[in-house]
Amino acid sequence: MSQAYQVKLDAFEGPLDLLLHLINKYEIDINDIPVAQITEQYMNYIHTMQKLDLNIASEYLVMAATLVAIKSQMLLPKQEIDEEVDEYMEDPREELMQRLIEYRKFKDAAEKLKEKEEDASQLFTRSPVIFEKLTQNPHKVVKGDLTIYDMLGALGKMMERKKWKEPLDTKVQRAEIPIEQRMDEVIELVRERREGIYFDELFSYRSRTHIVVTFMALLELMKSRKVFCEQESHFDALLVHYMEE
Repeated sequence: MSQAYQVKLDAFEGPLDLLLHLINKYEIDINDIPVAQITEQYMNYIHTMQKLDLNIASEYLVMAATLVAIKSQMLLPKQEIDEEVDEYMEDPREELMQRLIEYRKFKDAAEKLKEKEEDASQLFTRSPVIFEKLTQNPHKVVKGDLTIYDMLGALGKMMERKKWKEPLDTKVQRAEIPIEQRMDEVIELVRERREGIYFDELFSYRSRTHIVVTFMALLELMKSRKVFCEQESHFDALLVHYMEE
């Protein structure tokens, strides 16, 4: 039963995207990456995916091995260089840093193109119309800029806080929960809390099935713009809000 849900999320864009997320989150200089810190945080995300039986692409595991190899290289004692020999000692991080810099350039360019596309989609032409029932101060909900990695990080911290080192199923198995059913349950919980509900409160059972289905249900609700999450600053608890129509 522990293998009932094996999910591959398209929202994960690749290991470079995860590394860039960590660099931004921890305000790390991309030209001077603290390999030990970034490796530890990266592995935390990988372990969380493994606990949930998420189908991790092999490229994530290759990057994990690369980070460990770089970390090992940097722990080796530096060899003494003969001053008479002009020898350049390459930084083990050099290739990774260059890949991240290039990836960030393309990601930024893609974001700008996406903004232009969204702006263009809002342009319409029509004859003038008088709208008499428009409110002067319409309520506008801002979803924020949380990513799939923020959600996954919150999930890992939740399991750590609740001491769920391994989200194990109990011996008496309950029937598998359809994602659609869990979506209805989550939306009801969120709708009841006008001020928002804490992310942790949605995960009430120590069951891999319940955790994975709840996580997927929340992502689907966010994708369909029925709920949104906010976080005042990095490392704060996530609040889930109902998206008013």
